[in-house]
Amino acid sequence: MSFNELGLDHSLVRAVEHAGYHSPTEVQRRAIPAALAGRDLLVSSHTGSGKTAAFLLPCLHRLTQPAKVAGIGPRILVLTPTRELALQVQQGALTYGRQLRRMRTIALVGGTPYGQQLRDLRSPVDVAIATPGRLIDHLERGRIDFSRLEVLIFDEADRMLDMGFIDDIETIVRRCPSDRQTLLFSATLEGVVGDMARRMTREPERIEVAGSVQNRAQIDQKLLFADDMGHKAKLLKHILKDEGLQQAVVFTATKRAAEELSEELRNEGFAAAALHGDMHQSLRNRTLEKLRHGRTTILVATDVAARGIDVAGISHVINFDAPRQAEDYVHRIGRTGRAGRSGIAFTLAGHTERGLIRNIERYTNSSLAVETIPGLEPTAPPPRPRRSGPRPGGGGGYRGAPRRGGGGGAPRRDGFRPSNGGQRSRSSVE
Repeated sequence: MSFNELGLDHSLVRAVEHAGYHSPTEVQRRAIPAALAGRDLLVSSHTGSGKTAAFLLPCLHRLTQPAKVAGIGPRILVLTPTRELALQVQQGALTYGRQLRRMRTIALVGGTPYGQQLRDLRSPVDVAIATPGRLIDHLERGRIDFSRLEVLIFDEADRMLDMGFIDDIETIVRRCPSDRQTLLFSATLEGVVGDMARRMTREPERIEVAGSVQNRAQIDQKLLFADDMGHKAKLLKHILKDEGLQQAVVFTATKRAAEELSEELRNEGFAAAALHGDMHQSLRNRTLEKLRHGRTTILVATDVAARGIDVAGISHVINFDAPRQAEDYVHRIGRTGRAGRSGIAFTLAGHTERGLIRNIERYTNSSLAVETIPGLEPTAPPPRPRRSGPRPGGGGGYRGAPRRGGGGGAPRRDGFRPSNGGQRSRSSVE
């Protein structure tokens, strides 16, 4: 099947083909015709499935016809959890809508000049892409009008709920026209996401694109156990010296750890940079541009900051701090193996994090291949101390999770520091 068979305007088809895409993905084949028919959609699809085009193309198709209501407010509103993802969606809209006459987009996100956003909102807008917090700010000040809004899109709805945006989302939805079309995209459609979807959609069509992590991309997943932070740092340095490494994203649990580790890697001679939520947006943009143009080889990032990064040259993903949620593991490793290429994902874990690894394996329905590096083999794991009470973190927790309360930065028996305190051992890359 070609994009021309989906019922899209010819100008959009030409733009998509100009961007190098000729055959729609499964989620695009199923979602685009349903969205063109005006249906509300609940879509569950994996990272790298082409979901951005799946919701942008039918929305841009609407813009080939005049607005039904006069005004200057957006006809299309896309809500995303992070600034990076919002800017990526905006770039997608500009790419696919390049042949649409006088199409205007705006990104309403934090970390960018507020005054410029106000000036942009004084002119007619076709597509607004926003993070919930900044959009609420504009709504409360009466700076944005939803009277001619036709489509509301939730991109990565599960992540927005994880980040605590539910109240903001409900406030935004109450301000939107009741006759709008609603498209919700999420990694899962169960639990709180499903509850929200039922309240905010009308007789939606449900589309689920299944597939295991291995089938989504050619990603070789490996697990390396480390005795302590010094051992983990040596493993990282060895991996980064791999001749096959083109570019890598190294994930840490905290912003402070990302800054410290990137600095230590630069001191070792690596072209490394940090990316996290406390950075000013202009610096984040420059960091991502350097990554896209190959001037940065190693990006040390936190989970939220790395969402939406789509750089084909990323050959390696390294979980320096193992993800605390299995869903985050899938999003992390999805940064590699893009555009039909293969990739490698390493997870560096302490011996007390075996339960966490099992959670990841259950979620992905696959086993991580345990490997060792000659000369850097781990020792036998230390015996676990007996516990008279429940495991840290409650019944749903993992072995080795940090205790709540005092001593958050104290090292455990295996030499690791709990990541929730934002502290890392000074045993760094040596």
